Amino acid sequence: MELARARAIVDFVVSEAPRPVSVFVADAHGELVAAATMDGAAPDTRLNAQRKAYTAARSDARTTRELAGKARENPVERASFDPFFTFFLGGVAVFDGDRRIGAVGVSGLPGDVDEQLVLRAIAASE
Repeated sequence: MELARARAIVDFVVSEAPRPVSVFVADAHGELVAAATMDGAAPDTRLNAQRKAYTAARSDARTTRELAGKARENPVERASFDPFFTFFLGGVAVFDGDRRIGAVGVSGLPGDVDEQLVLRAIAASE
């Protein structure tokens, strides 16, 4: 994930969020590239956004929603997950063709809204 694209994603999320959120953009290893916490966002949104991006970057799923569905169907798989993974909605992997280059996590809104905001931000950054 290039810094310029990560910053564009952060800027989009900050400008389009209907309420204060935290956004975390990670590289393909789940490590920080760019992040922001809007004024007024709850402190726990920082860690939640980080965990969402980390999960989407490091799991084999494209989104935290997809991973939650897989885990729900297979308790053995769920038990073997990285303890930093989360199943909260709002984490989405970013791809360059078929190659996963990073992920984005947003926290502070209802999960479906977090996820839609991330999808819009990724699309706007392409």
